[in-house]
Amino acid sequence: MDKIKVKCPAKINLDLKVINKRPDGFHNIESTMAVINLYDYLTISVQESDKTEIVLSGSSKEIPYDKTNLIYKAAELFLSDSKIQNKKIEIYAQKNIPISAGLAGGSTDAAGTLYGLNKLFKQFSTQELHKMCAQLGSDLNVCLAGGILKTSGRGEIVVPAEFEELNISLIKPNSLGISAKEAYTKFGLKQKTPDRQNYVNDLEWAVIDDYKELQYIKNKYPKAIMTGSGSAFYMINGNFENEKGFTVINGLKTINHGVI
Repeated sequence: MDKIKVKCPAKINLDLKVINKRPDGFHNIESTMAVINLYDYLTISVQESDKTEIVLSGSSKEIPYDKTNLIYKAAELFLSDSKIQNKKIEIYAQKNIPISAGLAGGSTDAAGTLYGLNKLFKQFSTQELHKMCAQLGSDLNVCLAGGILKTSGRGEIVVPAEFEELNISLIKPNSLGISAKEAYTKFGLKQKTPDRQNYVNDLEWAVIDDYKELQYIKNKYPKAIMTGSGSAFYMINGNFENEKGFTVINGLKTINHGVI
């Protein structure tokens, strides 16, 4: 049996502007994203079998370990494109990145799955892996590449930017997760006002009026910025206080690598 362990880093949005809605239902954005040293860990093992099988498990009780999981979809795509058969792929996900937080926890695990399987099977170039990432979601390419990147399209077009090591802290309301679909829908429904210009992240502007938890963070920490569709906020060169009802992670940094 072959086995590999993959470190899958989270990302934050240093800025995020929604440009317009696309014919495919997604939105074109422009965003500077940075990968940070908060990791999920995947243990991927492969053994011979009389059939092709993907088995997922993990440490979190908040997510399904079935065909709807992006890890499963990534493994399925890898096997399909490589035409590899009669293997049992087992993947265990040790989740440390908060879920439904705008930190790309699902996307980085999927990128890590493609990366890890390719390390084991040696099938594809990095460019080909990026094409597969773009098929699966908007943030996978950022997590595969790492560093600080200028992104466009729906987030899958990435261009490396000058790297800067930033000190990062995170806070997330434990009881609140916001899906990308919800955030973009609310953005589309909201009246465009001059107030929008006061926000680094357009999606923060779109959702903050609907959630007292987000308003609490913003009022207490005016320099905090929501990442992605939320509900996590980050600060540069500052720490959040630990308090009941919130997950706080201080002492993080931007990193110049992706999944490894």
